[in-house]
Amino acid sequence: MPSTTQRAARLAGAAFLVLAAHQAQAADPVKVGFMLPYSGTYAALGTAIENGFKLYVQQQGGKLAGREVEYVKVDDESNPAKGPENANRLIKRDKVDVVIGTVHSGVAMALAKAAKDSDTTLIVANAGADAITGPMCGPGIFRTSFTNWQPAYAMGPVAAAKGHKTAITVTWKYAAGDEAVAGFREGFEKSGGKVVKDLTVPFPNVEFQSVLTEIAASKPDMVFTFFAGGGAVKFVQDYAAAGLGKNIPLYGSGFLTDGTLQAQGASAQGLLTTLHYADGLNTPRDNAFRADYNKAYKLAPDVYAVQGYDAAQLLQAGLAAVQGDIGKKAEMRRAMRAATIDSPRGPFTLSAAGNPVQDIYLRKVEGLENKVVEVAVKQLADPARGCKL
Repeated sequence: MPSTTQRAARLAGAAFLVLAAHQAQAADPVKVGFMLPYSGTYAALGTAIENGFKLYVQQQGGKLAGREVEYVKVDDESNPAKGPENANRLIKRDKVDVVIGTVHSGVAMALAKAAKDSDTTLIVANAGADAITGPMCGPGIFRTSFTNWQPAYAMGPVAAAKGHKTAITVTWKYAAGDEAVAGFREGFEKSGGKVVKDLTVPFPNVEFQSVLTEIAASKPDMVFTFFAGGGAVKFVQDYAAAGLGKNIPLYGSGFLTDGTLQAQGASAQGLLTTLHYADGLNTPRDNAFRADYNKAYKLAPDVYAVQGYDAAQLLQAGLAAVQGDIGKKAEMRRAMRAATIDSPRGPFTLSAAGNPVQDIYLRKVEGLENKVVEVAVKQLADPARGCKL
């Protein structure tokens, strides 16, 4: 039978091993996996998200809560069919501690499922699919961007306040368009308006003549639209060329004019959109962020850079609460949900579902900027329908 001295020595040895293991873990970098588009249509958006994230880390001396940060990158190619495989490369093969992704909602849905199944912390830095913080919500799933519902809903009371009673909506027939239109309808009809017709074109079709003809014949008070990228450019140009804007004002979710103004040219001037970020906020926080981003990357930041920057801020809030011990998942996640993020867009908190509760801005196109007009809705929370935590 071991002596008291031997038992004490063994206990001391075990304690030393536990301490050594803890110290080794603390010395290891936090592994951050970027699952973002680095090629194709959305490549610039993925790069902006990564740039924003890394800028915040650089501002903290290259560490988060005292821990070095190691980055692992996967190009998701904006391909939902490859979503599960790419997510598992980061989670199972590379064993990342947290995943930052992505732009395409179809890819993000696959990523959210993989993260939830493996209990991996996920911060969605763009994709607006309502389901991610709705039916797919989970303790480890967070978002620093928006739901498709949020900016579209905010345009409803704005349009009604301008005296519009009837509206037609136009979008591609796909999930993001459906969710944005539903958000606008809810906000507009709560404010006394009526959506009289929903028009769609197949995704990614950019032949709009038939819907423009129908708008002209129906003569609504206004049109609300959700398009992005090349579709947004073509729709805005075609709407202006048809002369509809003279009598039937066009409004949209902010992606109608974000990253598209150079191509849209004169057709976009004066358009009003709603989004959680705008040019010309002129706050000390945003001015400093814009100056630092420009210095680091020789580019003006956009909403995607802000969302990446805030993903790093959110992770920092969680890590700081556990003194950098990323193994304390439950404590870290509780701290993330309780955090107030000092964002360039303005401070925001998170809902119980992990989605930003944030100001949505009314913006007006002036030159190549979406200039802030006012706050359309203060601290708007997505309803997170179907979320059960």
